[in-house]
Amino acid sequence: MNDMTHPAHPVARIGETVARGLVGHAEMVERLLVALVAGGHVLIEGPPGIAKTRAVKRLAAALPGSHARIQCTPDLLPADLTGTQVFRPETGGFDFVPGPLFHSLVLVDEINRAPPKVQSALLEAMAEGQVTTAGVTRRLPEPFMVVATQNPIEHEGTFPLPEAQMDRFLLHLSLGLPQAEEERAILDLVSAERMAPPPLPADPLAADVLIAAKASAAQVHLAPALKDFIVRLVMASRPGGAVAEWVEHPISPRGTLALAAAVQARAWLKGRDYALPEDAVALAPDALAHRLIPTWAAVGEGRTGRSLVADILARVEPW
Repeated sequence: MNDMTHPAHPVARIGETVARGLVGHAEMVERLLVALVAGGHVLIEGPPGIAKTRAVKRLAAALPGSHARIQCTPDLLPADLTGTQVFRPETGGFDFVPGPLFHSLVLVDEINRAPPKVQSALLEAMAEGQVTTAGVTRRLPEPFMVVATQNPIEHEGTFPLPEAQMDRFLLHLSLGLPQAEEERAILDLVSAERMAPPPLPADPLAADVLIAAKASAAQVHLAPALKDFIVRLVMASRPGGAVAEWVEHPISPRGTLALAAAVQARAWLKGRDYALPEDAVALAPDALAHRLIPTWAAVGEGRTGRSLVADILARVEPW
């Protein structure tokens, strides 16, 4: 097995660092690392106070490059993200002042509070790795990753993300409230941190190590039968598929590519140079559910994207 796929690799160990300050979020930590290695972006949805922002800040502290946090509000402007031209009286000219998107990891808090123009600017950055201001296109740093959060219980003053932007997220995580045991563990953890602040994180990962890890993960073997399984999962949402009657807009080819990339990244993080059907089954809800739109009849029956993907997984066999 290639050394770059060993679970003790520095990239894989980041998960231990992030999880150390969280309770009950092992799956979220894994998904963040999957997106990191696969070179994708993540949308985390859940009620307030469940450590969404905390998890991303801990991840950022362990990664190369700089990071920034954007708190979205309805009056936010695209230039608040991309940067703007500033006049310098001493030179008589304009200088470009980069915005927070010019960082390696960008946390976009409450993204659904940002107006459509801001979401469009963010879409270009996520899709193309660049921003355009005053007619000039500027590349963003490599690596570049966006982790956005949104609160599902608030609707006033929010702007639902358009389907095109949802499709740009490699994974969409849906989190719930903790159980009683986890709640007690959270209380103990925070109390302990107040008495003795946690130590500062070790030196962040080197950029070349992360870039090499991403290249290695892309070499993870996808057997023809596994590729067929991924395709059959996606085709089940298309006309004639297992759940087609409940789907207004099916999963696009970007969903196929996203699931395949995520499967490779998960296998790599598990220490394998080959992927398994269990990787696809584990990641399908987070990689595919936000890429299909249920019909009104499906919504009336209480069906969601996630429940439809669950139906697909129950009907489509790996082999």
